[in-house]
Amino acid sequence: MGEAGPATPASPAAAGKLIQLVEHGLQLVRDGDREDLRKRLDLTLGRLKDPSIRVIVAGEFKQGKSKFINALVGAPACPVDDDVATSVPTVVRYGDQASALILVPTADTDRGDETKVDRQPVAIADLPAYVSEHGNPGNSKKLLAAEVCLPRKVLAGGLTVIDSPGVGGLGSAHTLATLTALPTADAMLLVSDASQEYTEPELRFLRQAMRITPNVVAVLTKTDLYPDWRRVEEIDRCHLKTVASDIPLFAVSSDLRLEAARLQDGELNEESGFPALIAHLRTRIVDGAQRLQGRSVSQDLLTVTENLRLSLQSELEALENPEGTPQIIAQLELARAEADDLRKRSARWQLTLNDGISDLIADMEYELRNGLRRIQREAEAAIDEGDPGTAWTDFSRWLEVSTAAAISDTFILTSERAQWLAAQVAEHFAAEEVRLPAVHVSDTADVLDPVDAMPGMDAGYINPVQKVLIGMRGSYGGVLMFGLLTGIFGMALINPFSLGAGVLLGRKAYREDKEARLKRRQGEAKALVRRQLDDVSFQVGKQLKDRLRLVQRSIRDHFTELADEHHRSLADSVSAAQKAANTYALEKAARIKHIKAELKKVDALRRAAEAVAAEAACEGIRTSAGGPP
Repeated sequence: MGEAGPATPASPAAAGKLIQLVEHGLQLVRDGDREDLRKRLDLTLGRLKDPSIRVIVAGEFKQGKSKFINALVGAPACPVDDDVATSVPTVVRYGDQASALILVPTADTDRGDETKVDRQPVAIADLPAYVSEHGNPGNSKKLLAAEVCLPRKVLAGGLTVIDSPGVGGLGSAHTLATLTALPTADAMLLVSDASQEYTEPELRFLRQAMRITPNVVAVLTKTDLYPDWRRVEEIDRCHLKTVASDIPLFAVSSDLRLEAARLQDGELNEESGFPALIAHLRTRIVDGAQRLQGRSVSQDLLTVTENLRLSLQSELEALENPEGTPQIIAQLELARAEADDLRKRSARWQLTLNDGISDLIADMEYELRNGLRRIQREAEAAIDEGDPGTAWTDFSRWLEVSTAAAISDTFILTSERAQWLAAQVAEHFAAEEVRLPAVHVSDTADVLDPVDAMPGMDAGYINPVQKVLIGMRGSYGGVLMFGLLTGIFGMALINPFSLGAGVLLGRKAYREDKEARLKRRQGEAKALVRRQLDDVSFQVGKQLKDRLRLVQRSIRDHFTELADEHHRSLADSVSAAQKAANTYALEKAARIKHIKAELKKVDALRRAAEAVAAEAACEGIRTSAGGPP
């Protein structure tokens, strides 16, 4: 249909060039016996060899997300039907052959370690049995995700599209699964159909998502079904401006796109709205992610070359200037002082980290409990206003939505505060060493799994016979009392006065019994709410502490590696200078020649890394100015 794929033709060549530079750096690191630097470059190489650019498709229940993905990639990758809802994330990526598999956690998975995954191939036609609510209700099969590989041009540049679960909508606990995945994603597409404007849960989710990733694109689907879709589009644009001024909105029709693909009709494809969306994905998301990757790789290579050059240059200066012994001694003393200062800074940054984590745990526990206490007050006020039994299903749904929103806000705030803490720790290091770790309060999709569902409750209905019996029990005393009283005047026990008194007291007894039953149901409902929120607070609080401990270890390990790298470089420079002072004349010339050759290689790698950084910066400037990427 004549559309551009999301990757520029030069992308594979650029990625291959970066891989060659990193492999060259690894060779220099091995020659210099720097295992600490090798670990850094191994991670860099791993990122380069996995070119996936993750785009998560999120939205309310039954908004057309799965059909939208199918239309985007031009193939039935995700199950679609009127009664099909996605219960497991489905990852759609490029592959030379069409295939599918499911990701199952292994039985020996340890909670503190990375999840071990068993990848089991399945037929694409069998995917609905694993990823849909009909075939896998509530993800009862405990799958992590499903993967579909397709030989499609739109995916060839590394674009990976993820269909997030839509069961329960954006107001349910499933929101946590999507928000959890956002820190590792390059962008998010928020899908909403043209039947109505954005709802409050959609706007709340959008605000939460914007705090995690700024790359958010709004998509309005099903424009072919609703004649007033342009009015809805205009209203949605106004809503988007209240969240952020730069969120783009694309109106599309998945059915028109699929029909255009079947008929090979370019004009119909343009009318579907997909070409503009794909162009945006190419220029803003895919190319932007590649520029960020180029800057990240260049920074890693520059850091490695600086560390390698430090020891080589120290030894070369000592060899070429043997008469400058006083200067060499001064440099050695300075190096020792820097090493000692680094150790002191190490103690300070670890103190900052430990104190920060303790404060963060206390603050986040307060935020969580404060949010749940607010929900409890609102719930009890709602219970006091009416009969909870008659609206218990809707009330339980509201409680689930409110609880999920409070937990989402807490975890997002925790992630932001964790990033702030990492920046505080980084201030203890020299400016050129500051490289913040990837800190995510991860794996929060299952925080509510240990919490039981809200128990059911008696609606409080009684049948007419029970109402009559309640009234008769109350009227019995009135008939007897007034019958005996009127018997003094010679009247029978059953007379109009005693019957009237019985009716009045029977009605009074029925009203009192009704009020007592209502109070009992209200008390029972409040007890159920308190127990449910207490269980949520206990389980989620424990999970939150566990995640923050993982964050602490991640930050600690990251900056420990930075300190070790710099300390090793200083130690090597001291050792090299001392060795050079004792080198004999015959060995000196050969050693100088060898060091200069190594320095030439290091400098060449540094210039290449600087060129990559400059190229990425120029591409970013051109894209920001609206020029061709």
